[in-house]
Amino acid sequence: MFDRSLPPESLAGFARDAQAAGADELWVVEDLRWAGSIASAATALAATDTLRVGIGIAPAPLRNPALLAMELGTLARLYPGRLLAGIGHGAPDWMAQVGANVTGKLALLEETIGAVRAILRGEEVSLDGRALHLEQMRLVHPPRQPPPVIAGVIGPRSLELSGRVADGTLIVEGNGPKDLPRIRALIDRGRAGSAAAAGEGAGDSPHELIIFTHLCVGEDAAAVRAAMAPVLAEYSRMLGVPEEEVFSVSGGPAQVAQRVRELWAAGVDSVVLRPVGADPAAQFARAAGVLRARMS
Repeated sequence: MFDRSLPPESLAGFARDAQAAGADELWVVEDLRWAGSIASAATALAATDTLRVGIGIAPAPLRNPALLAMELGTLARLYPGRLLAGIGHGAPDWMAQVGANVTGKLALLEETIGAVRAILRGEEVSLDGRALHLEQMRLVHPPRQPPPVIAGVIGPRSLELSGRVADGTLIVEGNGPKDLPRIRALIDRGRAGSAAAAGEGAGDSPHELIIFTHLCVGEDAAAVRAAMAPVLAEYSRMLGVPEEEVFSVSGGPAQVAQRVRELWAAGVDSVVLRPVGADPAAQFARAAGVLRARMS
């Protein structure tokens, strides 16, 4: 992941370094007051030639679905097969800060994801829903390969919603292998309901599981603990679990490799490493080197 604290002008070089280190994906964020995700994704895509670039995440209350589909469709035409479009509820405090903290968040997210996916498929969308109104919205130049639309969500009802309407789910930092059966069950419940409503043969398409996780590599256990302490405290509060239950990919090289493999074994398709501490590109390169060595 390209950390939001880094200056935008360093993104192109960071993306090239990540690709050279063996990354399959690079994720950019859209947090209020930091860089915009569409411009960031375009920059990373233009600077590389193999990376998939993910947007994590565009807040539905802040992004009109017609405009969002136009932006995503343009990137998907320019860089086919390389875009992942994350959409979520948005942080309530930030949404309130810009007058976008709405009621009916589940309806808004469901209708936004449904409309964006349909528009990206080249369909004409008219919708008079609980949260959205669209009339005859169709892209003049739809992408030949629509990008997957990924729901970045946390709560049980939102995870079910993701299974029902999205192409994949982005799982928030702090969750680990022990959390994945519960998360997968909620997603699968949504997928089962969607398939039942749509009829036989629906719901057969894969649903991608992507997880964000903090990375801190180092042989000095005390230094790793010190670097991770504020992160563990923050996500303990956010997830409502003790700090010792907040999962991270941290420790010495062997431990880092093992914890990534645990996520893969638990059914995650993509592990997105979020470096903590100094020199994030070097930390990722070190982790990638260890994983390559232990997989060969």
